Amino acid sequence: MASRGVLPQILTGRPNPRAPSLLTRASPFRSQSALPPSSLYYQRHTPLLRRRYATARDNNGAAVQAKDTKENVEHEDAANAAADAASKDTKSKQAVLDEASSSSASSSTTRFNEMHDWETNVNLNIDSFKQLPHANFGVNQFIPFDPEFREVLKQIPWEFRAPIRYAFAYGSGVFPQSKSSGKVITDEELRKIHPKAPEGVKRAQDGTPKMIDFIFGVTHTQHWHSLNMKQHREHYSALASLGSGAVSYVQDKMGAGVYFNPYVVVNGILIKYGVVQLDTLERDLTQWDTLYLAGRLHKPVKILRDDPKIRLANQINLLSALRTALLLLPPKFTEDELFATIAGISYLGDPRMSLPTENPSKVKNIVGNNMTNFRRLYLPLIETLPNLEYNDAGATERDWIWNDKSLNLVQDMDPVKRGNMVRRLPKAFRSKLYFEYQKKFAIPQLDFNKMMEESQNEDAISFKRRQGGGFEQRIASDDPAELRKQVRSVIKKTINWPATTQSLKGPLTSGFKRTIRYLSEKMDKYRQGRNAEKAKTANAEDKPSERSEADSKAEKK
Repeated sequence: MASRGVLPQILTGRPNPRAPSLLTRASPFRSQSALPPSSLYYQRHTPLLRRRYATARDNNGAAVQAKDTKENVEHEDAANAAADAASKDTKSKQAVLDEASSSSASSSTTRFNEMHDWETNVNLNIDSFKQLPHANFGVNQFIPFDPEFREVLKQIPWEFRAPIRYAFAYGSGVFPQSKSSGKVITDEELRKIHPKAPEGVKRAQDGTPKMIDFIFGVTHTQHWHSLNMKQHREHYSALASLGSGAVSYVQDKMGAGVYFNPYVVVNGILIKYGVVQLDTLERDLTQWDTLYLAGRLHKPVKILRDDPKIRLANQINLLSALRTALLLLPPKFTEDELFATIAGISYLGDPRMSLPTENPSKVKNIVGNNMTNFRRLYLPLIETLPNLEYNDAGATERDWIWNDKSLNLVQDMDPVKRGNMVRRLPKAFRSKLYFEYQKKFAIPQLDFNKMMEESQNEDAISFKRRQGGGFEQRIASDDPAELRKQVRSVIKKTINWPATTQSLKGPLTSGFKRTIRYLSEKMDKYRQGRNAEKAKTANAEDKPSERSEADSKAEKK
């Protein structure tokens, strides 16, 4: 097997004794045009934003708006700092090893081990980035990308007066799901999608302009919609005429707790944004009660504003996705298979995948065109799991992290280690899996209840290290095909109802006109995907016949 080695310290999120000097070092991913968190932009714009969002007649309102603006800047600065940290020189393991060897190792072994194994004592009741396990914790979530495009995306949340504490952009409008076509579109074609698209958007979308999707995490949904409807009433459907109470009720009580406004133009860019309460997002990330947003964050996204609690919760979410994928995979597999399994989790129970409204090759396209981004996201976590490692000579080559070639991995199928993985699955998801196996193993209800009571040693604040017992090991020892069936069944049951109700409330929240437009575009993607698959199949069938004809001609000669 290939040596596990030492991952780049920034990539793994491990403590770095040279962090202060790293933060000021030039990044290979940033151009001089990129704006650092301490740039004049914030010094100049923050007072303007405060004046813009306050009123001379309401001093209390001015103070609140100034406080919101300050917090928005802090959350954006945190995302900028993490993105910059993620953009440092991580092209090779050796580069970081050389850097580490020239620095003073002042931290004690005990402190390092405590920080390295952060799952031992995770405190979710935090409100400051200083309370995270260590300074570089979770920077793997920040995918480096074009600085100009990054600046364009960062300006979108600033067009909303209502405070946004966490924000990310995602989807095919941000991460292309197909190879570059080389097509050059006209300005007229571009304006059909983005009326006044900046050059950064045009270049990033590479000849195929698309609506850009955002998720905004907010503290209080009714208050947020109240402010937003005053500023952007045109973003809402007729439901908004009933007031912010009705809007927030539909958001929080129906579906997965997300309210989408699609097909709105902000800064000349066509976007769709979903609003979610931070508590709802945190709960889904840590417990997987719907997997609606947790599933979106299983894939690479562009985080624009950060929140300490959400960064911590999302790291738990990513580890949970990795462990779930391992339960669905054989002892040996490739990165393609691993990342496709992870990316496919959120689509297993999605009703759209069983209707002609999604490209049937969606998961394959997401992974195939974003291998290095997935590796960036999950490589640090792969290194932390004791039962998983690379089994490929390619993992020892220089710059292999940025090579899009799929490498081989191997996992230890020991029931004890796999039982520990089962025990550490998200609470709501794990409970459903236990219930399925209670029925399968015919465990009496009283015995099952006693077993469940013994496992309730976790509370809302402490996420203690959990070891799998006899029941978990029995689950892990089940026939692999049967275990995959049960896990997939639980995933489908988790996702199906929230995703279905979320889709059904679309006409109510978006309006019928925009819903019809959305469905029409999704059906077009489905047809395009089907046609592409048929073309590939036809080409594959033609090649053998061509070879047989060549062989027959050779035999005649």
